[in-house]
Amino acid sequence: MTDSGYDNESISTLQGAERVRLRPSVIFGSDGIDGSQHAVFEILANSIDETREGYGDKIEVTLHKDHSITIKDYGRGVPLDYNENEQRYNWELVFCELYAGGKYDNNSGDNYEFSLGLNGLGACATQYSSEFMNVEVQRDGYLYELTFKEGENIGGLKKTKVTSQITGTKIHWKPDSKVFTDVNIPVEFFHDTLKRQAVVNEGVVFEFYDEINDETIRYEYDNGLVDYIEETAKGKNFTEVTSFDHEATGRDSKTRPEYRLKFQVAFCFCNEEPLIEYYHNSSFLEYGGSPDKAIRNAMVYSIDQYIKGEDLYNKNEKRITFTDIEDSMILIINSFSTITSYENQTKKAINNKFIQDEMTRYLRKVLPIYLIENKDEADKIARQILVNKRSREKAERTRVNIRKKLTGTIDLSNRVKKFVDCRSKDNSKRELYIVEGDSALGACKLGRDAEFQGIMPVRGKILNCLKSDYDRIFKSDIIVDLLKVLGCGVEIKSKHNKDFNTFDIDKLKWDKVIICTDADVDGYQIRTLILTMLYTLVPTLIEEGKVYIAETPLYEITSKTETFFAYTEAEKAEYISKIKGPYSLQRSKGLGENNPDMMWQTTMSPDTRRLIQVLPEDAQATKEMFDLLLGDNLDGRKEFIASEGHRYIDQTDVV
Repeated sequence: MTDSGYDNESISTLQGAERVRLRPSVIFGSDGIDGSQHAVFEILANSIDETREGYGDKIEVTLHKDHSITIKDYGRGVPLDYNENEQRYNWELVFCELYAGGKYDNNSGDNYEFSLGLNGLGACATQYSSEFMNVEVQRDGYLYELTFKEGENIGGLKKTKVTSQITGTKIHWKPDSKVFTDVNIPVEFFHDTLKRQAVVNEGVVFEFYDEINDETIRYEYDNGLVDYIEETAKGKNFTEVTSFDHEATGRDSKTRPEYRLKFQVAFCFCNEEPLIEYYHNSSFLEYGGSPDKAIRNAMVYSIDQYIKGEDLYNKNEKRITFTDIEDSMILIINSFSTITSYENQTKKAINNKFIQDEMTRYLRKVLPIYLIENKDEADKIARQILVNKRSREKAERTRVNIRKKLTGTIDLSNRVKKFVDCRSKDNSKRELYIVEGDSALGACKLGRDAEFQGIMPVRGKILNCLKSDYDRIFKSDIIVDLLKVLGCGVEIKSKHNKDFNTFDIDKLKWDKVIICTDADVDGYQIRTLILTMLYTLVPTLIEEGKVYIAETPLYEITSKTETFFAYTEAEKAEYISKIKGPYSLQRSKGLGENNPDMMWQTTMSPDTRRLIQVLPEDAQATKEMFDLLLGDNLDGRKEFIASEGHRYIDQTDVV
């Protein structure tokens, strides 16, 4: 067997800064922008821990033009001088030694009782992963200064006597592009992070100096969670903001030490701006963990019991789920514990069993009392959650119905009545004409090029999709047949079906979807309803420029030698002025009365037809106009007709 080169000397260890620089994702969870951002949070967390201990009430964060960062606090200042117990300088322990810090004994109640930083990794790992780091500390009447480059100290510790009584720590660093693939942290990250920290650290001022955009933003919430919830609700909550505070001690198992827990739960019910966020020791728990499991259990239990007690369930109706509750709730939990089990160093979830059990126990005790003592609000909550539940169940039935109706055999002609396919299987050439009625179907079928043009007739005026729910829409055979013929699925926007999206533009069977209706009032209305359907159910087709309107002529003008087709009044006048001699003028008939040659020449031939591509340049304006003309805004529609209606009257019909 050939020697693979894997022997006793193949095993090696990483030393010093290389432990982080070569494997940053182990500490920061990513070697990309998320890792750079988490390094910022590690330094910020140390400053926050100082304010939580009562030292300083302001933290300043600066994003410099070169994308380096400065974080300054007014706490006690990191101890950097010689440590007799460790026989080393503290600056070496803090900034050059992983798993060294002052927060390991936090459960004893001496220092950093409820701390963000627990593992002794953040400051050192951030220093190791930086292009440079400059540290300034004021404490004990001295200014201490350190300089690092690419994980190595330059010049040791500088110590200068000062007269200022101000204390605190200032760290200026830049994430290293040799360590992270992206170090240009966006401004939005700082706004989001500092705002969240201001929320859960009430009374602490976070000032952000954005040198890139030359602006300063101050974040401060004197009443913490309550202020934040009221800001989020924007006055649209239908219950008052309620807050509970609780403290307890316990342990995760018999063999684990006892620790302290305190938490605040604040919530209100609001249909407009639902939001649920969890924080632990000031860290935003993106994935929740223990608090999320507790709130799901307690909320469902308490509200379900209330609904049962008030006899609000229908006979044999299923009980509510947490989905029904969270659709109408703003809730923030801010918890602290002296021992915390984070899922990993990025601190996005905790899994303490005691925290979950204690939160569940406490909330299952106080929530039923809250509902009993606030009967009017409890009734509103219960009835809204039942509305959410029944809406969700209806949406689920609709979803199953859609899936059944939009899937099946591939042979469209066997499952879509009166649809006429074309021969080509090349989707980049195929054109679908959506035409008005069976008579138009006959004319188009005889006048088309059967190689690449398919035809789908629409029988009468279809459903107004802006004024109908999904359940009613998908009971319409015309709409379901149209979707089958398109082949690309449907884009569902209901909040209960937001994750159900069968739409895939790559499965669209046509290069062009052409709406072809008569040039009269009924034809225009049918065209508008078809456009509304496409806009509501497959808006991407419009955005991608796949939808067209076929212009049909208003007049047929015949002279001795030739025939002209005029699409506008101006064209009619122009043709007539050029004809020498007698001519006949005929208002265009409906599509069904056109002969095949005329149909081909005026409407279907790529060389002579006129197509209007539907490309909404302003999607929001388009949406607002559809909603105004076809939605539920009756007062707005009346006002629009009164002020603008005269512009749309067909003057040719006025005698």
